[in-house]
Amino acid sequence: MKKLKSSEIARHNDRQSCWVVLYGKAYDITDFLDAHPGGAQVLLKSAGQDATAEYESVHSPDLVQQTLPSTSFRGFVDSDSIRKTQSTSKGRREQNLKTRFPPLRSLISVNDFEAVARQYLSPAGWAYYSSGADDERSRYEAARAFRKLTLRPRVLRNVDQVDTRTTILGKNTSLPVYVSPSGLGRYAHPDAECAFASGAGKEGLIQVIPTSPSMPIEKIINARISDSQPVFFQLYFNRDFEKTEAMIRRVEKLGVSAIWLTVDSPVLGKRERDERLKVQVSRGSIVVDEDQYAMLEEQKPGVAKVAASGLLNPKLTWDDIAWIRQVTKLPLVLKGIQSVEDAVLAYEKGVEGIVLSNHGGRSQDTAQAPMITLLEIRRYAPHLLNGRMEMFLDGEIRRGTDILKALALGVRAVGLGRPFLFSLTGGYGEAGFRRMVQILREELEGNMALAGATRVSELVPAMVNTQRLDNEVIGSIKL
Repeated sequence: MKKLKSSEIARHNDRQSCWVVLYGKAYDITDFLDAHPGGAQVLLKSAGQDATAEYESVHSPDLVQQTLPSTSFRGFVDSDSIRKTQSTSKGRREQNLKTRFPPLRSLISVNDFEAVARQYLSPAGWAYYSSGADDERSRYEAARAFRKLTLRPRVLRNVDQVDTRTTILGKNTSLPVYVSPSGLGRYAHPDAECAFASGAGKEGLIQVIPTSPSMPIEKIINARISDSQPVFFQLYFNRDFEKTEAMIRRVEKLGVSAIWLTVDSPVLGKRERDERLKVQVSRGSIVVDEDQYAMLEEQKPGVAKVAASGLLNPKLTWDDIAWIRQVTKLPLVLKGIQSVEDAVLAYEKGVEGIVLSNHGGRSQDTAQAPMITLLEIRRYAPHLLNGRMEMFLDGEIRRGTDILKALALGVRAVGLGRPFLFSLTGGYGEAGFRRMVQILREELEGNMALAGATRVSELVPAMVNTQRLDNEVIGSIKL
């Protein structure tokens, strides 16, 4: 096949006709622009150019064939003659790998990894991972809620052997912790979700794969240490029901053990840390990867932006739960419950689990902390804790004591998102993730012993003094 000339590629540089070159091949992505989860602008910035370097800094090469239909291929290109977009993010990562980050053994807390991530990540990567909505009060309040709870240790108990094993939806886990779904993992490390899959298997944890990972779902599944290693899948309910069903069928065939449906983001929250970085970029006061950052430009709040991406569905209602039940027999978990009223509705719908979460403080600012939602449930609907519907919690968990408090108050397991992303940075990859898991394991084991418990089942509400936080629970509700 005759190679395409660079001048021909360069002519297709707008919304009416958008071509890009990836790995020496030209693709017509015009029809894919509005379907791109990150929005059209990030693709248009590379229109008529070789976007390979930029693409690799966010996505795995394997995603090209899975994302674009064969009909979009236009021919091979002489890559030496075509203009290439520059990935400052990739350059930053390569430069950072030459920096001597602390040896893993010197990192002794989750917060230590965050300090490394702050140095390692590009400005756009740090903004994406760390941002919360508006004034980021929800992020702050989630952390503050844990600090307001105090422990009531029991003494003179035999705590020589501590066992942190439990189950999540009937699947064994060595620690009551799971890997929460998080996007754009390749900002942190090229292996991204695959590092989680392999590391989780070796540490005995369960991973929840995000809807739009930075590499093919099949590759993540294959990164597990064995076919029997359980894995869950996070689902965003697409506006197109057929696409949602196709995604469910796809992950069913891959052997996922449950669907975790995100319900707390009908639209995107306003993330001002992102917005402020955009202003700095426009003024030229900071150098960032503008092609990647264009994706953040597209991700502004509002139904119009959401409709463009197709990833979120502002029309999703409780009635759609029945549709999912018809499509799949897999256990269903609703991720993003923020009130006792919705927890009761989920229970009545018969779902297998709920996650008390405010999307890491990235959606509704000033939404109450997940821990306060848990206390609401304990006060107004304690029957939800009878075990029929498993309860999980995420958001600002940084210590073994945080895990202990959540479990003692009725949670089955907790999820970590940002911290595990931070654990991959600095070039640590899977080893960094495993080191963080080991730190949490040691902290939980030690604090269980200090509290007087040797098994997860021995963690009971009487071990936690909630009085300082009880005053923040809503005074009355109508169920």
